[in-house]
Amino acid sequence: MGDLKTMAPRAAFLLALATLGLSRPAHAGPEIALREFAGGQVKKGVVTIGMGGDGATTGNYGLVIRDAGTAIVDAGAARYLDTGNLFTFSAVGFTSPTFWDDAVLYVIALSQHADDVRVWSDTPASTRKPASMGQLADSAVFMKFAKPLSPTWSLGFLASFELSDANLVPDGGAAPIHYGTSYLPSGGVGLHWHPDDHWQAGVRVILNHDMETRTQGGVSESALFRSYEYRLGAAWSPWRGALLDVGGTVLDRYDGLERARSVLINPNLGVQLPLVQRHVWARAGLDETTWTGGVSFAGGPFKLDVAYLYGLALARIGDQFGQRNSSVIATLGFDYDAYLGARAKKQE
Repeated sequence: MGDLKTMAPRAAFLLALATLGLSRPAHAGPEIALREFAGGQVKKGVVTIGMGGDGATTGNYGLVIRDAGTAIVDAGAARYLDTGNLFTFSAVGFTSPTFWDDAVLYVIALSQHADDVRVWSDTPASTRKPASMGQLADSAVFMKFAKPLSPTWSLGFLASFELSDANLVPDGGAAPIHYGTSYLPSGGVGLHWHPDDHWQAGVRVILNHDMETRTQGGVSESALFRSYEYRLGAAWSPWRGALLDVGGTVLDRYDGLERARSVLINPNLGVQLPLVQRHVWARAGLDETTWTGGVSFAGGPFKLDVAYLYGLALARIGDQFGQRNSSVIATLGFDYDAYLGARAKKQE
């Protein structure tokens, strides 16, 4: 009898885990889903995306200190191969020089638009989600602060402000549908450990909140949409520039409008190899269910990072825009601190 009392809680716990792992994703409206093509990628960085997207290691907020004194320009495009939908974005970022014992501040502004987008064409027929044509937009500002805690530990914080909206016209002649978000406090934190040149590990948490409003035919309803993301990872560098990265992502979401909640658990795997030391790198990986590849070129104060992704964010947004997509994201970085320092030396 004692064994049964001990086994019952364990069985219930295992059943709960299985239920969460197999639960149906809680998909937001298309205006929040749009962010997966830009905001989520910008926060990780193109280098991290190209090798599997493990934001706990190479994309940890605590590592912003390594980008001190730089500026970047981002651009990206995602096209659906089945519906023809095209999503594009651009962003500009700036990282301060070091201050307060090597702390840095990073700010990036992002803009994204998508016109004549097919929405819900491949999803099961529903009066709340009818096949539609839409215009979507998203604007955001992300700010990161990072500071070394010791020679082997660094800590970083994220604060985000993001607004999204979508205007949809159903194919069947129903009243137009509008989705919009109102800002609620959102952000994240990352802790990174780097004991030597060969090993690193980290954890990263993102807590996003939005008040989402759906309006159709004069009827408006609002509810909370929250997305909590937990990443854990470790990486090993066998030689300079080479990296093997392993991690995982837990995504816990609640969609108040549809009264749905889900928890998804997916892996992050990546590898990076230097082709020309200090100048050219190649990488590939798996970001949840997205296959990735990337390359970087560095010369002087400039660095170009490019990533290719197949099946971007399909585990998170489902088939509301289509079922097959491919994406290209690029970042041009400029080390203004090094450039100005070299220029000052020449003038001396």
